Amino acid sequence: MSTQQKSTTRPYRMRKRLEDVEETRRRIVEAAVELHGTVGPANTTYAGVAELANVQRSTVYRHFPDEEALFGACTSHWFARHPWPRTDEWRTERDRLDRLHRGLRELYRYYAANEQMLSNAWRDMEVMPPFVGEMMQAQVDHTEAVLLEAWPDPDRRDLRLAIAHALDMRTWRSLADAGAAPDEAADLVATMVACLEH
Repeated sequence: MSTQQKSTTRPYRMRKRLEDVEETRRRIVEAAVELHGTVGPANTTYAGVAELANVQRSTVYRHFPDEEALFGACTSHWFARHPWPRTDEWRTERDRLDRLHRGLRELYRYYAANEQMLSNAWRDMEVMPPFVGEMMQAQVDHTEAVLLEAWPDPDRRDLRLAIAHALDMRTWRSLADAGAAPDEAADLVATMVACLEH
């Protein structure tokens, strides 16, 4: 083999190896995400991830030496595919009740579309690295702030409690269990919160 052939073969092999490493990492992350969404984070093991990804357990550890690294990759991967509603866009609704109806409709649709993963995550929060819960709570807190800022007195305790209750996934779930579609549930809850105006 000539020197020129060697020089062109080496970058190809390196590129192929890098692609293989990235593909293995992707399979591991997707396997972990699938298990988090089915059995839940508390019941997801490195052995289970390895089996589903069709790799050795040592390979999983090589890519993700601890649970924090694996959870970080899984969380980023899942939220990239299932982004939280764009709450800042709700600010285009100047009327507080219009904003509340729009916000709850989008949020309840999101809950309905992603119920299993979100339920598992909230249920198993204690076994996950703290940053996961902090990130999810930050999303909820920001959502609450966007809705509250449209009211003349956003610091009213009864209003804050009512909106916090409205945003809780369990509020949507209880109405879904009673047969309400996401938009129907959202409008009902928004109307109940609107009673605080009187």
